[in-house]
Amino acid sequence: MGEQEQAREFLKEARRWFTQKTLAFRLGVSPRTIIRWENGGKIPKTVSIALREILASDAANGNVPGEFTFIDLFAGIGGIRKGFEASGGRCIYTSEWDLYSQKTYRANFPDGHPIHGDITKIHETEIPDHDVLLAGFPCQPFSIAGVSKKKSLGRAHGFLDETQGTLFFDVARILNHKRPKAFLLENVKNLISHDGGQTFQVICKTLREELGYRIEWRIIDAKHFVPQHRERLMIVGFREETGFNWGDLRLPPLDRNAPVMKDILHPQDGSEDPEVPFTTGEKAKVNEKYILSDKLWGYLKEYAARHKAKGNGFGYGLVGPKDIARTLSARYYKDGSEILVARGKVRNPRRLTPRECSRLMGFDTSGRRFVIPVSDTQAYKQFGNAVAVPVIAEVARIMKPHIMNLKEADTTRAMQLPLFA
Repeated sequence: MGEQEQAREFLKEARRWFTQKTLAFRLGVSPRTIIRWENGGKIPKTVSIALREILASDAANGNVPGEFTFIDLFAGIGGIRKGFEASGGRCIYTSEWDLYSQKTYRANFPDGHPIHGDITKIHETEIPDHDVLLAGFPCQPFSIAGVSKKKSLGRAHGFLDETQGTLFFDVARILNHKRPKAFLLENVKNLISHDGGQTFQVICKTLREELGYRIEWRIIDAKHFVPQHRERLMIVGFREETGFNWGDLRLPPLDRNAPVMKDILHPQDGSEDPEVPFTTGEKAKVNEKYILSDKLWGYLKEYAARHKAKGNGFGYGLVGPKDIARTLSARYYKDGSEILVARGKVRNPRRLTPRECSRLMGFDTSGRRFVIPVSDTQAYKQFGNAVAVPVIAEVARIMKPHIMNLKEADTTRAMQLPLFA
């Protein structure tokens, strides 16, 4: 095989993995250059070598072509992506505006495609075709004032009006333009009751009536998979009827084998390697900086006592090895009050370390540590805003057969089309 023929084989293989824009980014050229090479233009020897190295590197890291493709919007640190990769999906586009989250995402997913910023500034035509859209979009109030007036005046309205100004609008416009086979939208449980239920009503109406998707939703508590009470709303949608059923969901029983805090806490007995700055010394003891000061511990106890006297339930959450935790939130960096690890009656409790937060959210798998390249403050915010990865992996598992059926149906329809119009 000649030099150019081999280069074209490398290019053809790389294009199975990456869009023109992503491949151009990795090679340091423009997308137009990729197009020129694909149309027969001469491929430089240096590019051929670079293509070979990209293919070898990605294969070594397990980044093989997926069974289906997806885009990761409002990506955070990639929890939803991890769940769908576990079912054979391949991410081809990422959008996340926060620079610290981008840093963590890139450290854990070094696949080379660029992380795009603010989705509100990205036109839907710039996004590649994909099988599944994934989005953990933030909940914002919907302004639906004026819809009734438009109806009375006989003026058209739809998601472009009812959801304008919210981040859900950006999901809707991409779904409308790209028409992926399926989507998963994740949000907080309270989205259902937000604004007296009107917000959720607008979302469901938009997805069903305006965009024509078949949707099913369910609230899932992560405590089936990790030792944390964390309820989140999952909205699954398919472009066509597929028979998707939440009854296929496998939630591990909450019995004596259910996960508890001991499963994610540092053992502090030398059975795990120390990880500075979280743990130090021969026995990998938790760094003392995570222990609450007398002043902060005194304040939290006084605060809890004051609210208890008023009949309120506000206060700190103290956990031991056999307990499950409250919901980890993005404010955990402030005082850690929702999840404090007990250290005996006479010693001040401590915060979780960022590594324990990673385990609590299911990011660490099979002995492989999720990379945490940011400060403790940023790490607490990121894990508090993240999804519980095992929950997403289970949702992806039951979605996959229906995604693949739609892919096969699309392929069959395409094969039946005449070659010439």
